[in-house]
Amino acid sequence: MEDKRATLVAADLEGVFLPEIWIAVSEATGIKELSLTTRNIANYAELMALRISILRTQQISLRDIQAIIAGLEPLPGARAFIDWIRERTRLIILTDSFYPFLTPFLPKLGYPTIFAHQLVTDGQDMLTGYTLRVQDSKRVAMETFHTLGFRTMAFGDSYNDISMIGAADTGLFFRPPESVMTDFPHVGVAQTYAELQEAMTDFLAEA
Repeated sequence: MEDKRATLVAADLEGVFLPEIWIAVSEATGIKELSLTTRNIANYAELMALRISILRTQQISLRDIQAIIAGLEPLPGARAFIDWIRERTRLIILTDSFYPFLTPFLPKLGYPTIFAHQLVTDGQDMLTGYTLRVQDSKRVAMETFHTLGFRTMAFGDSYNDISMIGAADTGLFFRPPESVMTDFPHVGVAQTYAELQEAMTDFLAEA
C-alpha cells in the first residue's frame, strides 16, 4: 500500500556535515582529553562533565572556544548535499552540540533548521554546565515527527544517534567508527554523500 505521508529527513551534525568541534578544540589547545567524543564515551553526561572540568581547570572560556570554531569549515561537499536534500524534502538537523557553538556555521550551511542545546556560563564566560532541551532529545524528536504524520529517515555517525536511527522509518550510519558498526551490525552504513543520496532517493521513491 502506497504511503502518502510527507517525508522528513533528520541528521546528526558533527561528523556528518561538520568536523568534530571538540576535536578541533583539542588540537588548538593541545589538550588531548578534549578530543574524546561520544564515539569514545557513550554516556553524554559523563563526557560533558569531563569537558567542563578540563575547560575550567585550563581557564578556557566560551569566547576562546568560539574563536577556534570560527576558523572551521563544513566537511567537503556538506553544503551541496544539504541543498540537495532540501530541494527534495524537509531536513532537520538534530545535534547534541550547543547553539553558541553553531552560529558561525549557519551561513556556511545555508541556514538549515538545527535543534541543539544551551550552555550555561558564569560571569567570566567560563562554562559551568549545560541545559538539554529534553532527555534523549533525538529520539523524542523522531517520535514527535511521526506523531505529526511524517515518514522519516535518519542518519548519524555515533552512539548518541542510535535512538534517532532506531526511531526512524529508515535509518543508517554515516562513516561510523568500527566499534559502532560492531555493536550495531543490523544498521546499514553509508561512507559517502553519494551513498547517502542513493539511500535517500530510494526512501523518497517509496512515497
